[in-house]
Amino acid sequence: MHAFQAMSISLFYVKCVKIGDMGILGLSKVLADIVPHAIRESEIKNYFGRKVAVDASMSLYQFLIAVRSEGAQLTTVDGETTSHLMGTFYRTIRLIENGIKPVYVFDGKPPQMKSGELNKRAERREEAQKALDKATEQGDLAEMEKFNRRLVKVTPQHANEAKQLLTLMGVPYIDAPCEAEAQCAAMVRSGKVFAVATEDMDALTFGSSVLLRHMTVSEAKKVPIQEFHLDKILEGLHLTQYEFIDLCILLGCDYTDSIRGIGPKRAVDLITQYRSIETILDNIDTTKYPPPENWSYKAARQLFLEPEITDPDQVELKWNDPDEEGLVKYLCGDKQFNEDRIRNGAKKLMKARGTSTQGRLDSFFTVLSTTPAKRKVENKKQTPNKRGKADRGKGRGKAK
Repeated sequence: MHAFQAMSISLFYVKCVKIGDMGILGLSKVLADIVPHAIRESEIKNYFGRKVAVDASMSLYQFLIAVRSEGAQLTTVDGETTSHLMGTFYRTIRLIENGIKPVYVFDGKPPQMKSGELNKRAERREEAQKALDKATEQGDLAEMEKFNRRLVKVTPQHANEAKQLLTLMGVPYIDAPCEAEAQCAAMVRSGKVFAVATEDMDALTFGSSVLLRHMTVSEAKKVPIQEFHLDKILEGLHLTQYEFIDLCILLGCDYTDSIRGIGPKRAVDLITQYRSIETILDNIDTTKYPPPENWSYKAARQLFLEPEITDPDQVELKWNDPDEEGLVKYLCGDKQFNEDRIRNGAKKLMKARGTSTQGRLDSFFTVLSTTPAKRKVENKKQTPNKRGKADRGKGRGKAK
């Protein structure tokens, strides 16, 4: 019997715990402390009728971490992991039942500059594996579970299986040529979607006008969704987008190390006073605050300013009916899900499409081209406060 048959859907939601700050080190706390007015807490029902770009790789990681039975990932009798499929299936249904129009965006090839961060993650996994082996020898179940979670990694197989599932559910997805957060941010700026749903704060660094945290990892009544507004952040910090990017690099990003000895408060003070990393380096004691050797902050800045993306104009909004028989064949065959629950889920999707929400559920993404395109950005010194203006101008209430 599949492990899910012994676990209720409500328990599944409770187990989807919050993932820590990612993307830009400590940025969410900095913003909460300095510009709390730029963040508002909301419930999932308030996004009825909204189109949202979901960071797919982040969601899969969350499900692999959180959807478990007796401390282990859910698997078939043959040991094939299915936590990511269960999470994707039920979380997507929940979004759609709340009138949200999700489009999943998957990571492409990571930029070369991210290799250092990826190497660090690999080293941490090696350390976790050693600790797990030791805990296993000692029979320490708590430590075994802790280090098992640290070994979680989203693989191409996980992503491909999730894409197959989304296709059967009638839910669109996009393969980003590079970073998913960058692609999501471009979709928001173009007005294709209202916001990015991710835990990675660097969606703001890439220029997304609205970022939603905790939308895909919690019950709305237990952990509120956090809605970050970039225009209010820049206004409150008195920074341009260009300067905000430099602040994020100073705080710590995935592409390069930061200046040793400079914490979040000092980083904010420095960027507010000097406005750029170049000027900061000219005015600080680099013997006391040594920058990384051959510091590649300029290249990191450029990655945030001009990420490799697919032009949002090349994607069209579209929605398809779920394939109930296809879902049953895929999930209840080798994956060993409960057929009654899968059919029930498929019917919920159809009901959401066939009721009063139909007028707002008939425009979803379908990929017309996957050719990578470089985005032409605005003048580096210009703030992006007007980006996404058309989308923000749309009503938050019931759509026509």
